[in-house]
Amino acid sequence: MRMNLKQYAGVLAVALSMIVAGGTVRAAAPASPQEQNRNQDYSKNKKYQQGVREGQNDSKRNLDHSKKRNFKKDDDQRAYETGYQQGHQNDQHR
Repeated sequence: MRMNLKQYAGVLAVALSMIVAGGTVRAAAPASPQEQNRNQDYSKNKKYQQGVREGQNDSKRNLDHSKKRNFKKDDDQRAYETGYQQGHQNDQHR
């Protein structure tokens, strides 16, 4: 069963088109929630600012998340946690 040149070219074209289509689907996929959180600007959010202050205070006292805060809104919780991590890390690098 020899494959002639036309069949071989057809199989090759289909395989290449599948590879190209798969690459564009991956490239067009939205960022994961964690990546979206990193890119979001919380700098003016009051919960973020509270998290930064508490993170810095815990870092100075060598504590690890001494106050567990729970907020009703998920966005407030994410802003606080992002601020806390930022404050805790930045204060340790000084």
